[in-house]
Amino acid sequence: MTTTEQPGTDAERLRARIAAELERTRARTASLTDAVDDTDLVRQHSTLMSPLVWDLAHVGNQEELWLVRDVGGREPVRRDIDDLYDAFKQPRRDRPSLPLLPPAEARAYVHTVRDKVYDLLDGIRFTERRLVHDGFAFGMIVQHEQQHDETMLATHQLRAGEPVLAAPPPPEPAAAVAGEVRVPAGPFTMGTSTDPWALDNERPAHTVDLPAYLIDAAPVTNGDYRAFIADGGYERSRLWSEAGWRHRVEAGLSAPLHWRRDGDGWAYRRFGRWSPVRDDEPVVHVCWYEAQAYAAWAGKRLPTEAEWEKAARWDPATGRSRRYPWGDEDPTDAHANLGQRHLWPAPVGAYPAGASPLGVHQLIGDVWEWTADTFRGHPGFTAFPYREYSEVFFGDDHRVLRGGSFGTDRSACRGTFRNWDYPIRRQIFSGFRCARDVGE
Repeated sequence: MTTTEQPGTDAERLRARIAAELERTRARTASLTDAVDDTDLVRQHSTLMSPLVWDLAHVGNQEELWLVRDVGGREPVRRDIDDLYDAFKQPRRDRPSLPLLPPAEARAYVHTVRDKVYDLLDGIRFTERRLVHDGFAFGMIVQHEQQHDETMLATHQLRAGEPVLAAPPPPEPAAAVAGEVRVPAGPFTMGTSTDPWALDNERPAHTVDLPAYLIDAAPVTNGDYRAFIADGGYERSRLWSEAGWRHRVEAGLSAPLHWRRDGDGWAYRRFGRWSPVRDDEPVVHVCWYEAQAYAAWAGKRLPTEAEWEKAARWDPATGRSRRYPWGDEDPTDAHANLGQRHLWPAPVGAYPAGASPLGVHQLIGDVWEWTADTFRGHPGFTAFPYREYSEVFFGDDHRVLRGGSFGTDRSACRGTFRNWDYPIRRQIFSGFRCARDVGE
């Protein structure tokens, strides 16, 4: 049995927030899929990525599975397509050969599912089950769709042809940012047990005690990285791990993805448009092995995941961990480059309002930042609501990235949010910053 609370209650406000987030997210999905014609929607632009039409129907299928069938207890809309849109059963390279829903049918399907979700949302009691407590299941679906929107944005970056996406440039620097920041020794709270829409791998909150360390005040820039290239960074095997050097040779790496020589300098392809590489922007589209080699060249290392999170969340005045570097309030346009408002990283110093209390800048947005660590569960980790979201990826194969990118939505980005990928991946919007031990 379900009941509807009176307007003005906490439940009604949560219901309104969920509806707004669902609508905002679907508008972004539509903008990414409506930007190209049907031929482009069904084409595979890279074997690393799905056809855009697969992503579109997949987000609808996940919404149907979790919200329509599980939360709502409703009859299936399209049980016959469950296997087609199961990411574990269908490798990306094989998805173009599947009998996928054509674009018009995929759009009709996700519209039907969403109508059913809006209908059942009106009667949900947010205290009946853990899955719906504080609207978690709805928040999980919002984040899932936004993560696929970022994946579709990366597909657009790999797409050949005339440009179809546009956005204004990010803001210019408003503060001078350089050098390193010392993070003092001591404990801090890592992870969360209280953020209502935090995913299982962010939980639970636990204490981590770290020695003092130094971390870059800003992400490594294009100018920094160009110096690494010019100094023979891609030719000096001693800078690379054994696995990294093997990959560099086999893949023929010589610069970040989407870079090419342009006279005496470099140019960078951004969503179909070439422009000169700007030195003060964070470098993007580098893999973990490239980041590791650069750090060795600079006499530094990649930060551990705990070091990154302490720099991003720890408030020395109170000793508590914030939700974001600037505090607990949601990001605004002044805090970070998020949500595809811009189509490339902002120059260093563009978001002084988003700095941490210690003075570390641009930890949120711009580029996902590689960390040193493999992907593991926090102490006390419990899979919820299913193992396939996080737990099946734990182990030595994946490295953790933090902080989000210019393509990450605010709903899927916070100081505890964890991303992961193979160390060879660089089609993602990935960059990094360096750290080192005090005294080195």
